[in-house]
Amino acid sequence: MSINSAMLAGVSGLVANSSALAAISDNIANVNTVAYKRNQVNFANVVTAQAATGRYSAGGVQGLTRQYVSQQGLVQSATSATDLAIAGDGFFVVADKGQGLTDTDGRKFTRAGSFSVDADGYLKNNANLYLLGWDIPTNGVADINPSDLTKLTAINVKGLGAAVSKTTEVIVNANLDKTQTGSTGALTYSNSTNKSMADYAKDPTTGTKPDFTLEMNVVDSTGGSHKVVMAFLKPADAPGPPVVPAPANTWNAEVYAVPDTEVTGIGQPGQLARGLVVFNPDGTLKPGSSTLLGAGATDPILNLVMGPSPPATTTAPNWSTAAGVEGQTVAIKLDGFTQYASASTVDSVNGNGASVGNVVGVQVDENGIVSALYDNSQVRKIAQLGLAVFPNADGLQSVSGNAYRPTIGSGEFVLKQPGVGGAGVISPSSLEASTVDLSSEFTGLITTQKAYSASSKIITTADQMLDELINIIR
Repeated sequence: MSINSAMLAGVSGLVANSSALAAISDNIANVNTVAYKRNQVNFANVVTAQAATGRYSAGGVQGLTRQYVSQQGLVQSATSATDLAIAGDGFFVVADKGQGLTDTDGRKFTRAGSFSVDADGYLKNNANLYLLGWDIPTNGVADINPSDLTKLTAINVKGLGAAVSKTTEVIVNANLDKTQTGSTGALTYSNSTNKSMADYAKDPTTGTKPDFTLEMNVVDSTGGSHKVVMAFLKPADAPGPPVVPAPANTWNAEVYAVPDTEVTGIGQPGQLARGLVVFNPDGTLKPGSSTLLGAGATDPILNLVMGPSPPATTTAPNWSTAAGVEGQTVAIKLDGFTQYASASTVDSVNGNGASVGNVVGVQVDENGIVSALYDNSQVRKIAQLGLAVFPNADGLQSVSGNAYRPTIGSGEFVLKQPGVGGAGVISPSSLEASTVDLSSEFTGLITTQKAYSASSKIITTADQMLDELINIIR
């Protein structure tokens, strides 16, 4: 009967608008939830088969829930370095636990990037979901698999231990005074057994005093710091008769360790290198004529090759036997080394080594590289974040904690590095806001309330009409 169908249509209106009210309530309640995606109940009419011409049977309405997971929320600045937002497509891969994570443990997907370091050193967000990524080993290359979630592990920033970086490069910027006169009585080349500049550093009565020195620190493989000196001596004219002028734009040079017991040297204890340093007429270094850099050098680089301790061979120089450290090569770059008519001076000496340091912080860059920061200024890459990209993100199934699970409707995920292959980029020290618009929700709240009241009026009207029908027989 049409009156019954009208009543049932009213009931369907109550149910549909109740669902709409629930969705609006969820949206309003989560207006400040990080990366929350609003839901909406859309209405679709239900058409019933008409039994006879001239009679209409109401079908009613049904509510269809739609979630706008793919909608981008506003990226806002945050105070923590581990707060992360995704600008573009993709989801963080997370798990319910960090320690003891196995292949059988479930993985979830979220855009809620309010991560912080817990007491065990793991990164987890406000919903206690642990951030997963590909480990970066010491060789710096992560084992990335675009479809295997088990390759992702919980990121821990506290179980790393101390960090040491041995010196591999020192950049020297200095000037030697072109007007410097040769030292009286100085050797043409100061490398004799007991009159070198290295000897002078140990005993001024036996060695030759340099005209200019500069110092640098070299860090070994265990974090130990060693003092290395570069010394320069302007050659004097050879006495005559006849007097032999010293070569123009040429300096004697030595590199030695202080104290000399730290290395087994060449020629004298502690001596690491020796030779001539020659400059062009314009004051720039002339590598090809500078024997300190090696025969036929094309670049202004002195490569100090330090053998291991204890030495594998007797080839000098080596670290002393008592040092017990690895061998290393230190490239001393003299790009900014000049000879001008001004006082000899050191502008800068910068080495890349670092002694023992401990973790003091963590940072994430826009490419998803998670790095540990040490108090010795070292930065160690520890993990690469992967973003899961779905063909239809709106088809994901919501789970507690503002996270999602894949469904048939969402399609298969693909793990991608941030910024690669259509995946979004990571915005560090930022959070994605919810996509809820309060003005729209309050407007929807009003219209939903009115529609609910109207549906209830249908029921009361149909009830009155049925009463009239029943009273016909009286």
